[in-house]
Amino acid sequence: MLQGKQSWVFANKPVITSSATIGGPFEANGLLANDFDMLHKDLWLEQDSYEKAHRVLLEQACETALNKAGLSLPDVQFLLAGDLINQMTPSNFAAEALEVPYLGVFGACSTSMEGLALASFLVNYGGAKYCLTGASSHNAAVEKQFRYPTEYGGQKPPTAQWTVTGAGVGLVSSGGVGPQVTSATIGKVINMGLSDPFNMGGAMAPAAVDTIEAHFNDTGRDPSYYDLIATGDLGEIGREVSLELLREKGLQITDEQYQDCGLMIYDKSQPVLAGGSGAGCSAVVLYGHLLNEMKKGTYKRILLVATGALLSPVSFQQKESIPCIAHAVSIEMGMGGVS
Repeated sequence: MLQGKQSWVFANKPVITSSATIGGPFEANGLLANDFDMLHKDLWLEQDSYEKAHRVLLEQACETALNKAGLSLPDVQFLLAGDLINQMTPSNFAAEALEVPYLGVFGACSTSMEGLALASFLVNYGGAKYCLTGASSHNAAVEKQFRYPTEYGGQKPPTAQWTVTGAGVGLVSSGGVGPQVTSATIGKVINMGLSDPFNMGGAMAPAAVDTIEAHFNDTGRDPSYYDLIATGDLGEIGREVSLELLREKGLQITDEQYQDCGLMIYDKSQPVLAGGSGAGCSAVVLYGHLLNEMKKGTYKRILLVATGALLSPVSFQQKESIPCIAHAVSIEMGMGGVS
């Protein structure tokens, strides 16, 4: 059901029956290493290109999530996934290998919540019984496309962030036991005229704030409804900017209540500058760490707001500013229905 201007409320409360996260060697040294289902020892994953390795991350996450649910690929009606590489090539090739009806989704680093919102919509209204949805990124593949190959050793400013090597996937179903998707708020494209590709957090912060404000306006809730509000990958700078903007709008969110996936995934000793980023960032934090914490009882209600910078190599070369977006999904711990 549409509520307000931008939000869906899911009366049937689709369930995230299972989830899986796959990471790389850098993530193995981070704060959330114990929440990954599999951590690879190198960036190649026994492939001959980083892009092929990127594809394997998503394939393994999908297969692992299904194995945990006791299901197989033919049980799934749709796969909704995306990444940052041109035309979502790794996700496209993974979908070919998985042989599941596929809806490619691109929202840059907001892809994880765009996919979860759409998968939940499909399941809520009877369009599917099972949907796989997720997002992925690969540090070396993404850096090669948007900046410079990592082998160049190029210097980055303190505002830059580290692209996560990882894939996070959830299995959304019409019944079962687990965290429930109760609502979603679809964001608008916000462009504040910033053009620095090394300051994604600062560029995306206004989009995150716009979507968070829309969510509370549409639902009639206030921030105290949630145990945790987590943005996708604003990093240190973007989080501080967004927190200040939210308070200016009268939304009182505490430092403890408001976290950012880009700051949760890595240890401060790792050279990540302003934090983590990439389409896989919010995906692995949600489908690994946060859902695990919900099942332990740490959180009962969370709002995950994934943010995305919708630039491309073409737009950057043509000196365009950076359009940004954020999508929010409300997840609550419940028993779900019986499938």
